[in-house]
Amino acid sequence: MLPTFHTAWFRTLAKLALVLVAGLGLGLVLGKPWPGLALAALAVVGWHYWRLHRVLQRLAARQRLEPAGGSGAWNELDALLFRGQSEMRARKRRLLAMLRAYRAVAAALPDAVVLVERNSQRVLWFNEAATPLLGLRYPRHHGAPVADALQPLPMAQWLAAGRNAEPMEDVASPADPGMRLSLRLLPYSDELWLLLARDVSKLLRLEHMRRDFVANVSHELRTPLTVIHGYLEMLDADDNPEWSTLLAEMRRQSQRMARLVEDLLTLSRLEARDQLPEEQVAMAPLLASLRREAEALSGGRHRIQVEDDAQVDLRGAGKELHSAFGNLVSNAVRYTPDGGQISLRFARTADGGAVLSVRDTGYGIPAAHLPRLTERFYRVSTSRSRETGGTGLGLAIVKHVLGLHGAQLQITSDVGTGSTFSCHFGAERVLDRGLDAPLPVPP
Repeated sequence: MLPTFHTAWFRTLAKLALVLVAGLGLGLVLGKPWPGLALAALAVVGWHYWRLHRVLQRLAARQRLEPAGGSGAWNELDALLFRGQSEMRARKRRLLAMLRAYRAVAAALPDAVVLVERNSQRVLWFNEAATPLLGLRYPRHHGAPVADALQPLPMAQWLAAGRNAEPMEDVASPADPGMRLSLRLLPYSDELWLLLARDVSKLLRLEHMRRDFVANVSHELRTPLTVIHGYLEMLDADDNPEWSTLLAEMRRQSQRMARLVEDLLTLSRLEARDQLPEEQVAMAPLLASLRREAEALSGGRHRIQVEDDAQVDLRGAGKELHSAFGNLVSNAVRYTPDGGQISLRFARTADGGAVLSVRDTGYGIPAAHLPRLTERFYRVSTSRSRETGGTGLGLAIVKHVLGLHGAQLQITSDVGTGSTFSCHFGAERVLDRGLDAPLPVPP
């Protein structure tokens, strides 16, 4: 059986043939067949043009095409158009429901969401949370330049960075200077940017409380630890040989506790500072000092190698840089078996900067642990850390020192082969090595 659509067209063609035959018959009766046939053809064309005009008129007026029923090509066309309109309306209803659901989700978010047009940098849309967090109000800021709407935030320079824009942390809200915000820019298309703002005031207060607590507790622990350590030094194992093992362990643990307190205080001081005093850090004596420290800590159990290929100095805080580099060197010595090698290399980079790398031939670190190594007290192996006497804060201190210098820490490691810790400094931190450069590190 032929499909209904084809059947309707066959019926239309049959009707057309009947009309033409009737016109031809009328023409034969009148003795002039061709004019009758032409009139019949014109009548058929005119009727079809009238039906087509009706369909186009109803489509232009966006009228709903109800099928009239019956047979014929035009009725079948009405049915198809009606089905297409019904499916289109159903899709529109679904899309409208999804859009309303998305708008409801955006409205329910506690974070401010702002849609920004990329080329003109104008505000296209924002959710309800953008009013208390960013001070945006509809319709005042709809279509307004985002830099003007969010003054005094430095939006122009931030948006100019585009996909490379770093999150803006701990900035004052334009709506409430007492509120602290975290801003993120998500360029999710070629034409649009998504600006997200989150209230981090409570988190920052908690962070400040944590820092104050750690600093205060660490400071208060220094005095009793000093007293305990002093009394332990006064005890002589020769007087009570049976106590020799206990005294040695107590002294070792008290020294470890003292190192932990000092590291906590150092970390607290670094976290409380936005910048460090800058001076020309003479790298030649600093590298020599790091070599001596590594040799003293190694006690001849490792091969120590230092290379100064950069022949430049750095601009920064000498004491803090010495502390950061010293932590990397001490970690390399602690986690490298006897007979291994520790290599320090200070070299230039292709972009005009400099990099100080500390490489060891130790146990190596599995790749899964690398992203978390700079977290406080994070340990790859707890038992090995206890054996080596580490505090778990060395790399956290290194990360904060480098961050205050605008530098980055890069870690590469292969299990069973060794690890490399590289401190990358930008070209703005590199200074020509001067003969009279100050010596910020002790000899």
